[in-house]
Amino acid sequence: MKQEDTLVVGGVDAHADTHHGAALDARGALLATASFPTTTPGYAQLLDWLRAFGEVEVIAVESTGSYAAALVRYLREHGVRVVEVNQPHAHTRRRRGKSDPIDAEMAARLFLAGKAEAVPKQTDGIVESIRLLRAARHSAVKSRSAALVQLRDLSFTAPQELRDQLSRRKTLRGKATLCRRLRPSVGELRRPSHAAKFALRAIARRIDALDDEIAVLDRQLEQLVRAAAPRTTRLLGISTGHAGQLLVTAGQNIERLRGEAAFASLCGASPVPASSGKTTRHRLNYGGDRQANRSLHLIAVCRLRYCPRTRAYAKRRTAEGKTKAEIMRCLKRYIAREAYNALRADLAASPQPTRTTTTIYCGAGPIGITRRRT
Repeated sequence: MKQEDTLVVGGVDAHADTHHGAALDARGALLATASFPTTTPGYAQLLDWLRAFGEVEVIAVESTGSYAAALVRYLREHGVRVVEVNQPHAHTRRRRGKSDPIDAEMAARLFLAGKAEAVPKQTDGIVESIRLLRAARHSAVKSRSAALVQLRDLSFTAPQELRDQLSRRKTLRGKATLCRRLRPSVGELRRPSHAAKFALRAIARRIDALDDEIAVLDRQLEQLVRAAAPRTTRLLGISTGHAGQLLVTAGQNIERLRGEAAFASLCGASPVPASSGKTTRHRLNYGGDRQANRSLHLIAVCRLRYCPRTRAYAKRRTAEGKTKAEIMRCLKRYIAREAYNALRADLAASPQPTRTTTTIYCGAGPIGITRRRT
């Protein structure tokens, strides 16, 4: 029976079709485990099931950025505190094995042990829109690169007459332009010359279509990023592409980070001690979001070329005996601090999505649907 004074800690092991939940009390005693479907009624059942044991203090969820993204949004809409669990369960598989109930229980126990305190990213704002468009653009760029490489390789093995014709252009883009003008005979595809023309023209048209797709995505991304981060995009060397990556890395709720040092560590730009004996130094951080680290690196390269202050700083640190890699590490750390403060100001000023409830009547009765508006 439900105890009014019982504090419940929930754990969720997320999958594509089902989420497995576990309920623990504040002392760590396992109350029950159950499985729920990954639908809105299933999320409601999971929350009602946990509340049947007492007051829900927190729910520790695995895969908050993938399988459990919709569940996290639902729980936040209903005022439930959610923490992210990513740390593997040490020695659990050796001692107890692995199953969905065990993983859900261990997620809740990690919170009770103080090892799960990360706040999941907010995925109902403009930053999530930027992430989705960037994901589509990234796949389009990869597909275009693969198509260009395939066009180059096929041109190497094409009949000599066609190869001589394409050799008039030195670049892959030029060869693709020539391939779009080819006129193969469909009735003569048994001949390798016409089959090669048909294949090369198809690949060239694919490259052209991907170019148009990337251009459309770039236009939409530029509008979204400039609206979300106007201060950040005005900083020297930070384009809309770099700002979009830093926004996605930080998340809509950037206040979940403890400070600019945490943001630098998240971007892989925090110094790592590498001292020994009489040597005192720091090395590069090989962890963190490598795409965000790449953006910081390119910003530093741009400032080393166009910013007098940055060039003077690099000259001074070189005179002190710093290597180029150490100077770049220091520059990326300073840029991370500057970008964090600008992003925090931008996201604090951006409008938050408001929720309105619309009631739709059907044969089974009224259904409340929550809609977000910005």
